[in-house]
Amino acid sequence: MNVVVVESPAKAKTINKYLGPDYTVLASYGHVRDLPAKDGSVRPDEDFDMSWEVDGKGAKHLAAIAEAARKADCIILATDPDREGEAISWHVLEVLRQKKALRDMPVQRVVFNAITRSAVTEAMKNPRDIDMELVDAYLARRALDYLVGFTLSPVLWRKLPGSRSAGRVQSVALRLVVDRELEIEAFRTQEYWTVEADVSSGADPFVARLAKHEGKRLSKFDLANEASAFAARDAVKAATFTVAAVEKKPARRSPPPPFTTSTLQQEASRKLGFSAQRTMQAAQKLYEGVDIGGETVGLITYMRTDGVQTAPEALDEAREVIGGLYGKDYVPEKPRFYSTKAKNAQEAHEAIRPTSLARNPGRMRLDGDLGRLYELVWKRMIASQMESARIERTTIDLESSDGQTALRASGDVTLFDGYLAVYEEGRDDPEEEAVSKLPPVVQGAAAKVLQSRADQHFTEPPPRYSEASLVKKMEELGIGRPSTYASILERLRDRSYVRMEKNRFVPEDQGRLVTVFLEEFFAKYVEYDFTADLEEKLDLVSAGQLDWKVLLRDFWAEFNAKVGEISELRTREVLDSLDGLLGPYLFPPTLDGSDARVCPKCGTGRLGLKLSRSNPFIGCSNYPECRYTRPFGAPEEGDNENGDRELGLDAETGEMVFLKAGRFGPYVQLGEGEKPKRASLPKGWSPAAMDLEKALRLLRLPRDVGPHPEDGQMIVAGIGRYGPFVLHAGTYANLSTAEEVFDVGVNRAVALLAEKRSAASARRGGEPTSLKDLGAHPTDGAPIKVLAGRYGPYVKHGSTNATIPKGTDPAALTLEEALKLIAEREAKGPSKKPARGRGGAKGGAKKKAKAEA
Repeated sequence: MNVVVVESPAKAKTINKYLGPDYTVLASYGHVRDLPAKDGSVRPDEDFDMSWEVDGKGAKHLAAIAEAARKADCIILATDPDREGEAISWHVLEVLRQKKALRDMPVQRVVFNAITRSAVTEAMKNPRDIDMELVDAYLARRALDYLVGFTLSPVLWRKLPGSRSAGRVQSVALRLVVDRELEIEAFRTQEYWTVEADVSSGADPFVARLAKHEGKRLSKFDLANEASAFAARDAVKAATFTVAAVEKKPARRSPPPPFTTSTLQQEASRKLGFSAQRTMQAAQKLYEGVDIGGETVGLITYMRTDGVQTAPEALDEAREVIGGLYGKDYVPEKPRFYSTKAKNAQEAHEAIRPTSLARNPGRMRLDGDLGRLYELVWKRMIASQMESARIERTTIDLESSDGQTALRASGDVTLFDGYLAVYEEGRDDPEEEAVSKLPPVVQGAAAKVLQSRADQHFTEPPPRYSEASLVKKMEELGIGRPSTYASILERLRDRSYVRMEKNRFVPEDQGRLVTVFLEEFFAKYVEYDFTADLEEKLDLVSAGQLDWKVLLRDFWAEFNAKVGEISELRTREVLDSLDGLLGPYLFPPTLDGSDARVCPKCGTGRLGLKLSRSNPFIGCSNYPECRYTRPFGAPEEGDNENGDRELGLDAETGEMVFLKAGRFGPYVQLGEGEKPKRASLPKGWSPAAMDLEKALRLLRLPRDVGPHPEDGQMIVAGIGRYGPFVLHAGTYANLSTAEEVFDVGVNRAVALLAEKRSAASARRGGEPTSLKDLGAHPTDGAPIKVLAGRYGPYVKHGSTNATIPKGTDPAALTLEEALKLIAEREAKGPSKKPARGRGGAKGGAKKKAKAEA
């Protein structure tokens, strides 16, 4: 018997069907070991010796693999074909050696880029050893991330209370967001005007723009005000024009290459509105396999790749499918071959493509995200091998009889759509393009102006980053690896360093402060070139051209010395330095030229940056005699001499509602009495976005949700020390967001409370709590119930327990939805329940992309 080890149970189930009875396929459930999150896991003084830890779930899965290995003839490690997959295989092998489960049996490593019968069986014919150079690159990366995170973060905590963490790539990504915000703040808008005319020259009218005025070619800002623009408009009206030139130029638009990890995340964000994390979750499922005609088949190739090249057989299939669907005119003379332009790209793997282009998405019945993402991958791959689009670009120049005024019209006409019949690449920030079709005109013919107009415009600052544009920028700069971008961006949000507004990244005050701190005191380690250079060195380790410990020694010697130097600084010195650097932002010049730092309350103190236990704020140097404070950031309209921002009057009490900044962060306050009612702003709420309505909602917490249907006692919702909650009879249940406090209903609250009580009961060995009775099963009449289990709500029918997906409200689940969940669970067959070991906790974990800390 041969034992095959893969990452996930879904992958194991599929591969087991391909290989037959001579193979036992087991899942490691992702990474089986990791560095413990504590000091000393990487020890530079011991030549970077590393301590690895197996968690409870990993111990159970490794025990099952070791037990099978002892009876096996051969161990085959078939984890994913990238650095992380190589690392998992190495970890499994190390643990099996420690458990003395190998004896002298052979250990083989196989890789496949797609989970199909042909790909897996072919891989089994070509085993190899573990690639220790890839493993070394993994070890170097993990050690770097650990050393930066666990060395730099404590410095942040001491010098900037309230900061969460810093990281090798995370902090550089944050700097991109902050730098863009600084560009926006420094931007000064500029007015400019354009003049257009509706013109006819013996055919349909068309639009032309003023290109020359008073004998001079116009640049963008030549018409700077209304007077000059109206004068130009009137000159166009008064002039007599002829067609001076008609120029037609052929052009071609070539298709984009098939997807890499980065471009897939970008396009899924633009076209589908998916976050990077949501994209990768759906791609993982498509890769691991979907049931097609009774057989589980992987629908796309491996989704963590920098390569844009495609296997020859896939190119041949693409050309065949294109010819069949669109005709021979859409098939280029030769297949298209691509090479990557991204910095530090590794082209070890194919681009992301369907495993079979014959599986047309229009005929596939895939649910939700899987169907939409598969269609995107299929169209991109098909388009990448299609003929270019042919375009004719026409320019018409019109000249006045005196030569003083000229108009120009431009337009594109698509002569042959080519790949555009299938796919057009999205843009992050589309610009206006001349795409109008122009009528036929004759050079030398007269042209008549039917109407002219002057339009006012203002220049705009660069846009904030979207997920797509930030991922693109990180890849262009060579920062990190695309496979980790999803978790890095999620970490920035989780740390409250950024927030999303209209799907764009906006830095929070704490994120801005951390970035300025790092740029001032650890400038080298947040430089874009330094981070990219480190990635290049890690690639050299992968290629066997650099020893991983030499890389670590060089990095650590300088970095550790720098940390020691900054640790010696007093917090006051750090704060004074940051106060000076942030001065232009915190205290911009006043309109009357007065000193922006003079305290508006006492008139003698100086305003400066202060730190509370959790947030930065602006305070007076005469504290405690003067208690002037305002939130961190540039002063806003409405700040009065007490540093408060008036949000408006409460209609019920007639008292003013204020936004204030205190030692422990921003808060709202009702009135100015001896003990006024106050409420802190919840995590993620920006002081700048606060208004009267939001403040009053906070001040009226806690609120009554309604009586509990079982005992009539009131259920209360509020925000406490540990976040938003519902409370009933001494039981607290957490809510997912602060916004839910204001609209959670009785049904949802009852379900959450029941889950909480059921989990507590399960820990004590009690029965699960029933949340909802959905009625009888239409086939056997047995009851279907929604129960609250230890690991979350689930549907029960007889002996079948089906987990309710995360994010679904169990109280709102319908019978039809429950029947579908039950059917899906029963289709998977009975779950194996091995004996519980000492470390045996239930559940599994998917493979995680190790984000740079």
